[in-house]
Amino acid sequence: MSEEIKKFKITIDGQTTEVLPGTSILEAARQIGGKSVPPAMCYYKPLETSGGRCRTCLVEVSKGSDADSRPMPKLVASCRTGVMDGMEVKNLTSEKTQEARKAVTEFLLINHPLDCPVCDQAGECHLQDLGYEHGVEGTRTEFERRTFEPEDIGPNIKLHMNRCILCARCVLAANQLTETREHGILFRGEVAEISTYLNKALDNDFIGNVIDVCPVGALTDRTSRFASRVWFTKPMNATCKCEKCSGKAVLWMKGDEIIRVTARKDQYDEIVDWICNECRWERKDIKLWDIEGPRHIDRHSVISLNHYEKPKNMVSLLDNPDAKELNEKDDEISDNQTDNNFKLM
Repeated sequence: MSEEIKKFKITIDGQTTEVLPGTSILEAARQIGGKSVPPAMCYYKPLETSGGRCRTCLVEVSKGSDADSRPMPKLVASCRTGVMDGMEVKNLTSEKTQEARKAVTEFLLINHPLDCPVCDQAGECHLQDLGYEHGVEGTRTEFERRTFEPEDIGPNIKLHMNRCILCARCVLAANQLTETREHGILFRGEVAEISTYLNKALDNDFIGNVIDVCPVGALTDRTSRFASRVWFTKPMNATCKCEKCSGKAVLWMKGDEIIRVTARKDQYDEIVDWICNECRWERKDIKLWDIEGPRHIDRHSVISLNHYEKPKNMVSLLDNPDAKELNEKDDEISDNQTDNNFKLM
């Protein structure tokens, strides 16, 4: 019989859980769930070697372990730091962490243009969420922003390098999903940029997934550009018969029209099932899909406000204190009374 692996205990914001050795602090926080989970702009669990670039997941380790109770001298990247037995971590309860996250957000916005009103990623952008929570009113830098012209790096992919934060998710996705990779990070330091090799096009069968892994609006779908704001569309779970991928996708619909097709993601916006280019771009006819039903977007962005039914036990705040909110029975009574009034007339 194999020996049982001893699990490590870790406490994050006063909440304790047990994880296997080798688990990162970020994954341990996700096991606890809730608001104690640090944000992540570059870490992507399905992609190997991701993380350690954006520094938005910084946390304070107030106790290293039971063997060595000393705190770590500096904030650590939770996506790259392994758990030790008895470790205690502060995320929301740490002023240092919140101040550092605010500074990282300001750093990411140094070159990033605030063009949310015209960006297709608005409403489902992690940087937009961070900017709302930790952003400042203005920038302190006196240098000019880096500017690039939008570039078509494939028949259906538009690159806006102005918005890129160099998280490298798209490069890792192309490396690990496709047989060939035609783009990468060119140059170093402040002149680093994402681009293709000798103006080659991204045309691999699964290359469309680089759009879904991008946390900002640097890579967008050319077939759905400016077609509709995301909060005006309804995400629907759907399946199709596909020989290349699982055929499980999300249809973003406006009426009976399919605006765009994306892969299904979990609550941390990470892809569960990769989809091929044929499902993403060539199947925009609703007859080709089996609709399963509305998809709940478990995020604190505007998409999650696009509900399809009234939540139970919801209390509405009315402007008039003497007004009475009608429930379903009152609605039926009101409708019957209206019908009777029309009959009397």
